[in-house]
Amino acid sequence: MGVLITVLVLLAAVGLVLLALSLRSVQQYEMGVVFRFGRLLPDIRGPGLRVIRPIGDRMQKVSVQTEVLGIPPQGSITADNVTLTVDAVVYFRVIDPVKALVNVRNYPSAVSQIAQTSLRAVIGRADLDTLLSDRDHINAELKKVMDAPTEEPWGLRIERVEIKDIALPESMMRSMSKQAEAERERRARVIAADGEFQASQRLSDAAATMADTPGALQLRLLQTVVDVSAEKNSTLVMPFPVEMLRFFEHQSRETDGESARRSSARPALPELPELITPAPPTARAVSLSGERVGSGGERIGSRAAVARERRDNWPAQADSESDASRAHG
Repeated sequence: MGVLITVLVLLAAVGLVLLALSLRSVQQYEMGVVFRFGRLLPDIRGPGLRVIRPIGDRMQKVSVQTEVLGIPPQGSITADNVTLTVDAVVYFRVIDPVKALVNVRNYPSAVSQIAQTSLRAVIGRADLDTLLSDRDHINAELKKVMDAPTEEPWGLRIERVEIKDIALPESMMRSMSKQAEAERERRARVIAADGEFQASQRLSDAAATMADTPGALQLRLLQTVVDVSAEKNSTLVMPFPVEMLRFFEHQSRETDGESARRSSARPALPELPELITPAPPTARAVSLSGERVGSGGERIGSRAAVARERRDNWPAQADSESDASRAHG
């Protein structure tokens, strides 16, 4: 009886071991490929708890997640003979687990190698300007080149290829910086010239408007004076406006014309005989014993008194001299 119990216990233990060996757990992001005595079974086991034969069957799980593979920096020469170093990153995933296990060994390493060769080939067909300015086109071409040998034969799909960095030589970087600086300077000069052209057109229109309205030029001059005087740090020289000179000239012409009209309208006086008798000469101051004597007989001793005497007798002397000149004429 004891031997029977022992045998039953051994059989139960062996059954449990075999059951444990026949059960496999497949995750949601995995696919199970079963080989029976080395031969591939057509059925691919999906996610969940799967049962296989404990003896002779071997299950290998393949992840169907998107994997990220970094491409080491690759030295290459562009189509315009520029040496540079480029590194990239590849996103791929398994779409056919059977092909990924049977047709290629260590498919991540295979993808890395084909990515490196494709990267050098694509860079060699593109020039530097395209590589720097149109990376989307380069990435699309890389994806297309890598899809051909990986998707159909290996069961891998290249989802995306991105160029991460482009390392240029120091001399090329200096040349590119000079080129960019020259391009920016050219654009600045073109913009400045365009601005001057537009400003000249506006100034021409403004000059035509001011020529039609002379007062506008005077207003603009006054506005300029106001703007300059607001700073209070310079001496302002105000030019005399030509319009004001023309105004005074016009007024003087009108005054001369009015005087001429009045003189022509005034009647001529008849000629009269010379009835003007010379006025008696005004007595002048004479010196008696070193003193000055005025016209009235008073003595003038100081220079101030002499000056007052001359000032008082000046109108009479002027009249007598004018009468004398007329009589002689």
